[in-house]
Amino acid sequence: MKNRTVEEAFSEAAPEYDSWVKQALPSYDEIFSVAVEIIPFEREQKIAIADLGAGSGLFSLHVLKAYPKAVFTLVDASRDMLNMARQRFQKQAASFTFVEQRLEDFSEPQRFDAVISSLAIHHLADKDKQSLFKRIFAALRPGGAFIDVDQIKGEPPFDQLYWNTWLSAVRKAGAAESRIRTSVKRRREFDRDACLFDQLTWLTEAGFVADCIYKHYFVAVILALKT
Repeated sequence: MKNRTVEEAFSEAAPEYDSWVKQALPSYDEIFSVAVEIIPFEREQKIAIADLGAGSGLFSLHVLKAYPKAVFTLVDASRDMLNMARQRFQKQAASFTFVEQRLEDFSEPQRFDAVISSLAIHHLADKDKQSLFKRIFAALRPGGAFIDVDQIKGEPPFDQLYWNTWLSAVRKAGAAESRIRTSVKRRREFDRDACLFDQLTWLTEAGFVADCIYKHYFVAVILALKT
């Protein structure tokens, strides 16, 4: 039997994804509040933003509330997820473009002021993460910023601490055991988390000045600047 792709797995998960991710990230509100807060532009500027692995558009939704004049390009390999995003932003359709594309294939000349991504890049192999960081750097205009909300790998014994804390938190949040089992299966099948130090190193090698601005167990908010 053919193995599922990441795109197929998240297309299957699309109908329940929004409600699940808010349970699966116990610090969801704080994470995205920080991620929006660190975007280094004035709120009234008309900035061009690419959302990579955009899914249903949750990260872009948070950014849009803070940057109402921004124009967005949402990139995702799952057609079902992008269709959810199209529906979400149908009233702002003039400000949104949707691109069905794998992260491995993303490549643009300097055209964006900011690139954002949430819970997507950890699905790539390490060499593909490094390649993507270089292509994100190339896609940003001078003075641009890359904000990444993503899972990070915990080295022993922290990996077990992260795992146990996550299981406890999602159960406390009321997640059904069937949902938890499905998520665990998907994580084991598709997650390729990298440690924080390696990712900051790769971003620096790509040309960025980068730091981790916020961290909650296995989830980090990274800001990388093209100075």
